[in-house]
Amino acid sequence: MKITTWNINSVRLRIDLVTRFLKEQAPDVLCLQEIKCLEDSFPFKAFQAAGYEHLAVSGQAGYHGVAIASRLPLKKIEKREFCGKGDCRHVAASLPGGIRVHNFYVPAGGDEPDPKKNDKFAHKLDFLDEMRDWFSELGPRSKSILVGDLNVAPAENDVWSHKQLLKVVSHTPIEVEKLDAVIASHKWTDVARAVIPAEEKLYSWWSYRSRDWKSSNRGRRLDHIWVSPALKKAALADDRDAYVIHDDARGWERPSDHAPVSLTLDL
Repeated sequence: MKITTWNINSVRLRIDLVTRFLKEQAPDVLCLQEIKCLEDSFPFKAFQAAGYEHLAVSGQAGYHGVAIASRLPLKKIEKREFCGKGDCRHVAASLPGGIRVHNFYVPAGGDEPDPKKNDKFAHKLDFLDEMRDWFSELGPRSKSILVGDLNVAPAENDVWSHKQLLKVVSHTPIEVEKLDAVIASHKWTDVARAVIPAEEKLYSWWSYRSRDWKSSNRGRRLDHIWVSPALKKAALADDRDAYVIHDDARGWERPSDHAPVSLTLDL
């Protein structure tokens, strides 16, 4: 089973890129973040025409929003609210075989990495704490996949310069600590770093501000795919060949600043 996560930064604006990706890569499941539309304005027909008839959408006008598009049936759709904000940042659904997919868009956190001065950063830290608490309640046999734009690049080589970004939101020690606590809460495996050596640079996001993002390559790994212990063997069976950052999509016309990230599980 092939699953892809992609912060699309407006699904309606970039629906042609989405359908191109679905045609070229044919994932079984596509999880989108920042769809930036309400459910009634989501482009259902375009997905259905592409063969993705099963959809779970948690939408919000102009902001946030997440969706799961699948060629496989979806059951037990859940939309969980975090931090009492009313934001649409999570949707979950169950696939055949009892696999549960959680799709997240964690708050970016603003510019100032101080929760006392920056409410957005405080919200981000609280959101990660709530994720930790929730997943600590899951049983050890849960067959779960967690994907999404988690807005944290945890490892030194998940950013273009560890030293220069230590005080930049997305790579600060407190964010990494909070994300590590979420991982520990359910013994998640961060697939990227389980199959790719820690010394290798790995990015999924490149700023729009960079005139030539590819040559400067000042990226960050903000987009994640994690698996629970029950799916670890299936996720790591084909080692790094099963994990792909589709950075070519970052160079398409009018792209998202995020690249799609895929994992093929040997089920």
